[in-house]
Amino acid sequence: MGSMTGYSAYLDWIEYQRPRMEALVAAWSAINSGSYHLAGLARMCAALQEAFAGLDAFMEVRACDAMPRVNAAGQVETIALGSALHLVKRPDAPVRVFLGGHMDTVFGQNHPFQVPRRLDDGRLIGPGAADLKGGLVVMLTALEALERSPFAPGIGWEVLINPDEEIGSPGSARLLEACARRNHLGLLYEPALENGLLAGERKGSGNFTVVVRGRAAHAGRHFEQGRNAIVALAEYVRALDALNGRRDGVTINPGKVEGGGPVNIVPDLAILRFNVRISSPDDRQWVESQMDDLEQALGRRDGIRVQRHGGFARPPKPISPANAQLFAAVAECGRLLDVPIAWQPTGGCCDGNNLAEAGLPNVDTLGVRGGGIHSDQEFIFLDSLPERAKLSALLLMRLAVGEVIIGNAADTDDTPGHT
Repeated sequence: MGSMTGYSAYLDWIEYQRPRMEALVAAWSAINSGSYHLAGLARMCAALQEAFAGLDAFMEVRACDAMPRVNAAGQVETIALGSALHLVKRPDAPVRVFLGGHMDTVFGQNHPFQVPRRLDDGRLIGPGAADLKGGLVVMLTALEALERSPFAPGIGWEVLINPDEEIGSPGSARLLEACARRNHLGLLYEPALENGLLAGERKGSGNFTVVVRGRAAHAGRHFEQGRNAIVALAEYVRALDALNGRRDGVTINPGKVEGGGPVNIVPDLAILRFNVRISSPDDRQWVESQMDDLEQALGRRDGIRVQRHGGFARPPKPISPANAQLFAAVAECGRLLDVPIAWQPTGGCCDGNNLAEAGLPNVDTLGVRGGGIHSDQEFIFLDSLPERAKLSALLLMRLAVGEVIIGNAADTDDTPGHT
């Protein structure tokens, strides 16, 4: 069993940082950094650079890949995404930890929810306050506490703060995979679940777009010559929805339909965008096979063409033996701090899914306690800022001195900061 010997002074320092932590959350929440708002993401990245500069680490801004997207005309276009912030310190240390979070939010630049406000009950309501700007403050403060301690030389760390997690991390996927190869374990700062629990097993997720093309015709003079793409797509949506309940752990959510125009024209284009959640790799094969069958049947009709885009960007995240070790280590740190820590499965997913598939055991909900995520009532409990920063700082210090050992040293094929 562990103890707090030697760590208390550096953890106490965190408590004194609470006013600064609260100010940072409010300031960062006030910066609109919707996933597609490049100017806002650039402002957020600059604010993060300023805040993280005091860690005296190798720091750079990394370009992300462009993202393909099906537009309203059913055509694939490529759109630019924001840049990621990357930091590395002591890449040759015997223990190397990846810390991750995202700077983007689900709130676009024209969303009405823009201004954070503090409530008398100890909460702050604000866009991205919990998901994930509060988590970034927790990460920063934990690293500051580590660097103030004499234990820091025993551990190396790497940080990636990406601009596209809320849309599946399409542009930063290769950066995350490289980080996974270079480190032994990962800590991610998504908010804890609303009941304060951490996320354990996670489902996988895929986003898809199906484009159905028919044949336009005058709805009065030549109706019979037309092939209605909306009607064909409606049949596809019903057949797709009917797959729900046929396989445990699989859910399919048709989320958006587009198409049509003047009502005196038989529509020749209809677009469906939908999400699929899965619990195992076998689920993926089953879903893809079912979609193939539906699309082939629809495409055999005269004048109807079907094309599917997208895929499974988030694989399922099971609890591996190394992940179980890491959860136990976090729970022990919580016990020492008198903060009960437990976890439960969730249907949500995040970058932790991708890191796990790349072989990196990770805990992905070390951020703040809060709720109302992705709504205009998103909030954090402000007292969870120092609470969760202490949890991470203690874990990092115990890793640095060898009180916590997770699995075996990973084989690395890259040097952090020089890719």
